[in-house]
Order: sequence, then structure tokens, then C-alpha cells
Amino acid sequence: MSARHEPVLLEEVLRVLRNGPGLYLDATLGDGGHAEALLDAEPGARLLGCDRDPASLAFAETRLMRFSGRASFARASFRDLPAAHARAGGEPLTGALFDLGVSSRQLDDPARGMSFRSEGPLDMRMDRAAGSPASDRLREVEPDELADVLRSFGDVPDARRLARHLVAEARAGRLATSRDLVGTIDRSGGPRHPRRYARVFQALRMWVNDEVGELEAALRWLPDAMLDGGVLVTLAYHSGEDRRIKQALRGSASRARVVRRLPEVMEERPPEGRWDELVKGVVTPSAEEQARNPRARSARLRAVRRRRPGTWMSEAPVRPGA
Repeated sequence: MSARHEPVLLEEVLRVLRNGPGLYLDATLGDGGHAEALLDAEPGARLLGCDRDPASLAFAETRLMRFSGRASFARASFRDLPAAHARAGGEPLTGALFDLGVSSRQLDDPARGMSFRSEGPLDMRMDRAAGSPASDRLREVEPDELADVLRSFGDVPDARRLARHLVAEARAGRLATSRDLVGTIDRSGGPRHPRRYARVFQALRMWVNDEVGELEAALRWLPDAMLDGGVLVTLAYHSGEDRRIKQALRGSASRARVVRRLPEVMEERPPEGRWDELVKGVVTPSAEEQARNPRARSARLRAVRRRRPGTWMSEAPVRPGA
């Protein structure tokens, strides 16, 4: 096995996600770090671990072998989650985790073309048996559409100019590898800086994998799949992702319960929807975690609880992980 990816905000995730015995969904199993910690910490927990990447799923299954009988696995994108959940028996979920990050193994695999730091085919797919690689998509897209992708998913400031260069190079057959992409970014003008490269690579990866559309579909399904009182935890790594999570939950969320960086609780107005907020705003990694794991520095944690019908506040305060 390759080196393990360090789970982001692990202690904070466990404090809000732990919700007693029952079935938990890890919708982005990755290397299985959060799932392993949950199964260790919550003896009554059972896991449905899903991932669209077969390599990640195989890695995590091996890592979690010692939980045989408590863990099941499914190759599934977010849109496939309802079917995967039904095949597993359809038991209402006690908790769910959506970690939208990309694992170190995926980023560091040159064959995926997800990192500007290594040479490899410009693929970027999580599941290379589905869809088209980024190199093909870039030949077919119109510059205006690509500019919207770069702005929305990467906050790229010179998106329109860069999009024109990318499409022209792709249609000329000169955009086949990750190094080609870096070279095109450089020739388009603007700063030659790792942060700029990272934003472009991130935006293209999110676009190729339809990460936003997949996420929105899953969040629409999830309330009906959860127990009343079930907990949802999300980890986003880009302002656009986090904004869409906030918008998806806002229409059905209240601030009936609020935890300030764990675990103080405040009472506020009655809810109007199907979720109660467990975390006020977002939780971000400590300076120590960011120094230890630089890939965690942009993480944003949100947590909500599926509201029980006819209630707006439990008599007992929320005590995550108690």
C-alpha cells in the first residue's frame, strides 16, 4: 500500500458525526481514515462506504478488513447513492459524511493528471471507466462555457482569456498532458505561480467529474434517507463547493442548535425546514493541523442534524461525541 492520507479535521468530524449505534454512510470513502476512526470510536456503528474510484474503494476495503461484519462497500457516485443504499437494505441512516477532498494518492498518481507537479495524461476522472478525460472535454467545450467553469470552480481571475488559450491548444492537439496544461497556463499570461496552477487544475477536475451536480443530487436525496435526528457532516475545500452546500441546506435548515467550535450550544429561532445546524458557520483546521498537513488548510466543515417532526429543540443540548 502507498502512504496513507491523513484524515482532515478528524477529531472535529468525530465529535459531531458520532450519533450512537446505527448505519453510517461515508459517501466519499477515499483511503478510509474517517471511517476507520468512526468504527473504532463507536462500537455500535455500522458502515456503508461508497466511492466512485475503484482504486480508492479497494484500498479502503483492505484497510477496514478488521471490521468485517460491520462494514459494507459500494462503488457509487453521489447520484448512485440511493441505489447503493437500497441494495444495502435501505436502513435509515444515523449519520453521513461527505468529504469532498481528493486523496493524496489520487493527486500523486501521474496517470490521473490531477496535479500540476507531475507529468501524466490529462485525464482527471475519478472513475476512468466513466465519462471522457479532460483532454477530450477541452477539445469539445466552448470558450465561454469553460470560462464559467474556471470562475465558478477555481476563482480564476483571468478566466476568459485563459479559456480561449486552453480551447485553442486542445483543438490543435497540443493539450494532452498535465505539463501541456501548465505550459498553456503560462503562455496565456498572468503570474506563473503554484496557486494559479492549482486553481485551474481544481476547476477542471470538478468540471470533468460533475462534482457540483453530483453533490446537489445527493443532498436532495439525503433527508429522506436519514433517521430523524440523523447527522450530516460535510467537508468542502473550495468556496464554490461550500457555498453550494450552504445554499442546499439553507432552504431546509435552521439555527435551532448551534455549536461554537465544539461544544457550546445556543438556542435561536424555530426552524422552517428539515435540518438543524450543529455548527455555527464553518469549522476550519487549527494552525497546527495546517502546518502538519498543508492540504487541509482550505477545509471547511459544516454539520446539521435531521430535525424531528414537530420539534425545534431537543430538551437535551447537543453534545457531539459524548
